[in-house]
Amino acid sequence: MATTTAERVTHSTPDYHALNAMLNLYDKAGRIQFEKDAEAVSAFMESHVRPQTRTFANQDARLDWLVAEGYYDDRTLARFDRAFVVDLFAHAHASGFRFKTFLGAWKYYTSYTLKSFDGKQFLEHFEDRVVMVALSLAQGDEALARQLVDEMLSGRFQPATPTFLNGGKQQRGELVSCFLLRIEDNMESIGRAVNSALQLSKRGGGVAFLLSNLRESGAPIKRIENQSSGVIPVMKMLEDAFSYANQLGARQGAGAVYLHAHHPDILRFLDTKRENADEKIRIKTLSLGVVIPDVTFQLAKENAQMALFSPYDVERLYGKPFGDVAISEMYDELLANDQVRKTYINARDFFQTLAEIQFESGYPYIMYEDTVNRANPIAGRINMSNLCSEILQVNSASTFDENLDFAHTGHDISCNLGSLNIALAMDSADFGLTVETAIRGLTAVSDMSHIRSVPSVEAGNAASHAIGLGQMNLHGYLAREGIAYGSPEGLDFTNLYFYTVTWHALHTSMKLARERNQRFAGFADSRYASGAYFRQYLENDWQPKTEKIRALFAKAGITLPTREMWQQLREDVMQHGIYNQNLQAVPPTGSISYINHATSSIHPIVSKIEIRKEGKTGRVYYPAPFMTNDNLALYQDAYEIGPEKIIDTYAEATKHVDQGLSLTLFFPDTATTRDINKAQIYAWKKGIKTLYYIRLRQLALEGTEIEGCVSCAL
Repeated sequence: MATTTAERVTHSTPDYHALNAMLNLYDKAGRIQFEKDAEAVSAFMESHVRPQTRTFANQDARLDWLVAEGYYDDRTLARFDRAFVVDLFAHAHASGFRFKTFLGAWKYYTSYTLKSFDGKQFLEHFEDRVVMVALSLAQGDEALARQLVDEMLSGRFQPATPTFLNGGKQQRGELVSCFLLRIEDNMESIGRAVNSALQLSKRGGGVAFLLSNLRESGAPIKRIENQSSGVIPVMKMLEDAFSYANQLGARQGAGAVYLHAHHPDILRFLDTKRENADEKIRIKTLSLGVVIPDVTFQLAKENAQMALFSPYDVERLYGKPFGDVAISEMYDELLANDQVRKTYINARDFFQTLAEIQFESGYPYIMYEDTVNRANPIAGRINMSNLCSEILQVNSASTFDENLDFAHTGHDISCNLGSLNIALAMDSADFGLTVETAIRGLTAVSDMSHIRSVPSVEAGNAASHAIGLGQMNLHGYLAREGIAYGSPEGLDFTNLYFYTVTWHALHTSMKLARERNQRFAGFADSRYASGAYFRQYLENDWQPKTEKIRALFAKAGITLPTREMWQQLREDVMQHGIYNQNLQAVPPTGSISYINHATSSIHPIVSKIEIRKEGKTGRVYYPAPFMTNDNLALYQDAYEIGPEKIIDTYAEATKHVDQGLSLTLFFPDTATTRDINKAQIYAWKKGIKTLYYIRLRQLALEGTEIEGCVSCAL
């Protein structure tokens, strides 16, 4: 006879999945049963994790065995005195760390912890993973190792998935989150790109490619007309490469491609994501991004035709790849040049098509080209973003010999990411030290990355030392403090929090440059070197607009940087430089948010009780951080809040982030393509740099609502 949920839960070994599911059911008093999720964590640890965890006589014996059997990298441990290492493990296990949610524990033991090669035994707990990542990043620096352990165990700092997954392991992928590569308009570069997709997917995270430089369909090859097949066959090759490669089975290969809005193949590019697209052109797993300059919006406002320019002709006549051309600045000149072939589409029709495709698929991502480059403090042009649309760095072209050797190695991009938990960072006893530790940890990821299989990525990383310090748990923090997301107080806090992080991040990078007597390549041509970058902080008054936010920073003991502090930092940076070309980027923070019990990125929540589909397990339920039965009103979800308040919040942060922020827009099930277009225009006007996914709330099927269910909409 089948047992009921209640019977299973009351069994001597509680069913942790059943307990977790009760989180999504109101009790008899109509209250959410948060305590059931805590019980699920205990049951999971007791009945699943502990029985399957390999035990050792002591830490020394454990480390010896893990090294001898090829699990831990002995080079990581050899940089430190063994007594210090053993003491650090003891320190970590004495911290009192506990997973706050079942999903956090489930995610960690399913996806992150070290397991035996046969997959049957756990060889680490969370504290062990933290120590190995800290030792890996500290590279022999005992003080930094201990500080990293404390920041991670407290939840204030969380490295991104590749770093946290791979740090200290003998058999591992790269510590790097993602990569951005150019493709030039020649077969050698295309061939290298496909190989790079394979190599990087094998070793690390997602890979994005710039397609804007490729000649359009029907363009000449060796002056013979109508020979080029355009961008779609290249997309097909890349998609196949990503599907084939993955990182030791731990992370599936994933890729994105970016194309300029004024490329002649733009409509065919978008059509690859239509639900009814011909299988010959349909792109199923590759993510699409479109680069849109200001002139496109201006033409749409005027209801004018927009010209699509031949990349082949532009490079032939102007000696510059199409992706490196500032189309808004050059538009009239290109329009008047009869030697540049061009076709025309209606600008409003283009935006309508864009919204239609986003309505169907959530793609493409959007990069607002001129907004990005106006805000860029580094010399050179940004022409693409990454798989999550938050990385915005300058790249440069490579050239190749006929045998595909590099004749000139350009600079491609790698992303070294990790995030602060805003709520817990605000609780830090030393906010500046928390930021500094995170910056030093992320810099170590850059210093340790030597990806020789793709020389342009290695060269770019070595020159830039670029990192991306992200943030998460904004909605959770605001709700904890009684502040509504998108409210005047919420916007005030977001502005001043990122303002303060920026000062400490730059100050740390300046200290690194001074300690190492090394600046990033190209510093002399940057707005940091000229001092121009600091003008916004010296000429404006960056103080709280609301008393509540003034009180929050005072309560936290966090000093808001003064003009005098900015003036001193300006002088120090102009004298010593900064080590990292780029310092901040706000990623989507998916899995690490659950482990850290944080709301994702700086987005609002998607549901009070989020329903996750986790492999063969089925549904797992996740409660919003700091939510209680008494503050539910502060946990409006993203669909209820709407795109404008989300854009307003991101606009406050964007002012201080040198790269981008992964921004998803959420719409109710009643939304139209017009609503999507309006949001795109609003984001552009507010100075947003990139848009990630478009999400539409799915209608619940008739008859599927369950009485007493917290989150049941499908």
